[in-house]
Formats: sequence, C-alpha cells, structure tokens
Amino acid sequence: MMNIDFDSYIDRHNTYSTQWDYIADRFGRNDIIPFSISDTDFAVPPEIIETLNERLKHPIFGYTRWNHDNFKKPIATWFKQRGGSYVDTNWIVYSPSVIWSLATLIRLRSEPGDSVAVFNPMYDAFFNTIQSNQRNICPIQLIASNNIFTFDQNDLYKTCSDPKVKLLLITNPHNPTGKVFTKDELKTIVSIAKETNTFIISDDIHRDIILQDVPYSPITDYTTKHVALLCSASKTFNIPGLIGSYAFLPDGDVKDSFLYELKQKNALSSVSIFGMYAQTTAYTNCAYYVDELTNYIKLNMKCIEAYFNEHLPNIKFMMPQATYLAWIDISSLHVTSLALQQACVDYGKVGIMSGSVYGNDAFMRMCVGCPRSKLLQGLDGFYKGVRGLCG
Repeated sequence: MMNIDFDSYIDRHNTYSTQWDYIADRFGRNDIIPFSISDTDFAVPPEIIETLNERLKHPIFGYTRWNHDNFKKPIATWFKQRGGSYVDTNWIVYSPSVIWSLATLIRLRSEPGDSVAVFNPMYDAFFNTIQSNQRNICPIQLIASNNIFTFDQNDLYKTCSDPKVKLLLITNPHNPTGKVFTKDELKTIVSIAKETNTFIISDDIHRDIILQDVPYSPITDYTTKHVALLCSASKTFNIPGLIGSYAFLPDGDVKDSFLYELKQKNALSSVSIFGMYAQTTAYTNCAYYVDELTNYIKLNMKCIEAYFNEHLPNIKFMMPQATYLAWIDISSLHVTSLALQQACVDYGKVGIMSGSVYGNDAFMRMCVGCPRSKLLQGLDGFYKGVRGLCG
C-alpha cells in the first residue's frame, strides 16, 4: 500500500489520447483543455506497471485464453470484498468492451423494430448502439429533487408493458447523473421487469467510485433470471487502452448464445494479455488505490461546489452519489447547453460536454478525474464561458 499522488500533472499529448490529441473532433480546435472523455488523467497503480513490466520480459504475446480461475476469481472476490455480493464464477464471460457486450445482447434478446427502455438522460454511446442496431429508444425520465435523482414507478411499468419493449437498460451508478440505484429501487426494477417479461441489462462500469452514503449493489443481488450485468476495471484504474471487460450472464442459454457470438461469429475469444494481467492485478492488489481515488474525487466535487457558490451562485451543483462526472445544472442561465459548450471553448479555452448529448439540455457534463490544478483551470474556463455568453 502507498499514497498515490493524484495532484501530479502527466502530459498526455502525443500518446494518441482520444481526450487530448483528438480534442478537435469534439470541440473544433486543439488549443483547449478537455474535460470530456470519461477516462482519468491519473497514473495507474504502480502494481499494474510492475505486473506489465514483468510480463514484457517474455517476448511472445500470442493468442491468450480467459476462461480460467485466474481471470474469473479476482472478479468474484472483488464484488464480495467491496459490497458483499455473491458472484458465481460460472456466470463470468470475457468481452472486448462493455459496449460490444451491450450491442450483442441487444441483438440476442430482441429483433429489429423492437424497443429498449432506458433512463434519460443516458450515456451518449447508448443512443448509437441502440439505434444502429435498428431498435427504438423508449425513455423513462429521471426526476431530480434536491440533486437526488429517482424515477416514477408507474412510468417504468407503463413503458415496460409495451409489447415492443424487450429490454431495459440501466447504468448503475448512472452516467451522467452519478445516481446510485438503491436496493429498493433495484427490487422495484426487477419486479416490474419480471411482470412485463423485460430483460434487464445493467452497465456497472462506474461501480467503484462511490462518493456518498448510498451503497452500490449489483442487480444480480436481486435476480439471476433474465438479466445481464456488464462491467470492467477500465474506468476505475484508467486502463481502457489495454482492452477488456466482462459480463455476468447467470442464464445458461444467454451465456451460450453470447459465447457463440464472441467466438464462432466474431473470433474475439482471445483476451488482450495486457488487459487481463492489468485487471487481475487491480482486483487483487489495488483496493487501496480505489479508496484514495474516491477520496480525491470527493474533494474535487467539493471544490466545484465551493467555486460555483462563490463565483456562479446561479449554477446548481451538489456532489453526485458516484462517478467522477460532474452533472452541472445550468437551467437558471436560460441558455442551451450547446451554446454554453461553444462559449466555454471560445472564451474559456476548455472543452466541457453539452448535456444535450446525453438527453438533457439543461445540464453540462464535466469529467473531473484529474489533478485539482487542471480542475481549477476548467472552472475558470467555465466561468469565462458563462460570462462571455451571458454577460
């Protein structure tokens, strides 16, 4: 165990970084500071570096198997130690990415023209994944009250009762609001899905970054029927470039169909050797890193609260329940989020995401998994954007 220096600035330019080197793809220019893609600007735990360096001593990186205890047991142990949840290792399958798993399950559990129920706002990649697979989106609005997001049970029931709705997609913790679904809410979701014969897909990739007192629990704590849980260590430990994720598929028929797609149809059953080693090390030796990371993100969120209270008191923001994503209410400004995004680029030289991308134009999303010095630059840029747009 050691203390990680999350304050250190690490220059990510010229590393083919999506967030830093290709920022013009999203914001039209390269001379700004990005707060967009949900990876962090933090170094991975040193244990992961040591593991990868050790593996690099062997000069062959051939096709690699994942279906063994060394891959699956650390996942099950992680869920047990950090939340007390039981995971049967027989449920666990490898996937190259959470979105690949989602797209595959959409095709396996529905037909073109069917619908997917989702909580709105939602992670922007879900829009394309659903619609490009010729499925329709049926939104269920998350309702905000004192920065606590919830949903209307009647709305959920009505939506899932539509015979065209075959799937319910949730993210827990939720991207972009940072909501953690409570045990009672998950039980309600399971009950309604069972009654309406709706298959649940839960994306839990942000499961480790819990900032408040609402504990995370996976949907598989409440049902192992008609459910899939998708996850990865990539967000927590900043290793998405190493490729790899996993899913819990307790239903044997669903698991068999998924593995057929993975191997026979797509020839993707060989795991990334470095992704596997990194995840296994993270889940075995790096719990301390998550604790330190979570504490640092809490302080970043408090910094945002204090900044807005002092400089932009009309902006509504409170610490989210989870994630390193700040979901910022700009409704009092009476401007569109796209207009404010552009003003932040033009006046503040910062790239902060428009809430319209996620389905709610009254918000902005700011990734704050970064050193506090960068965060303060971002907040100053946000301030300049507001002043430039609103006067």
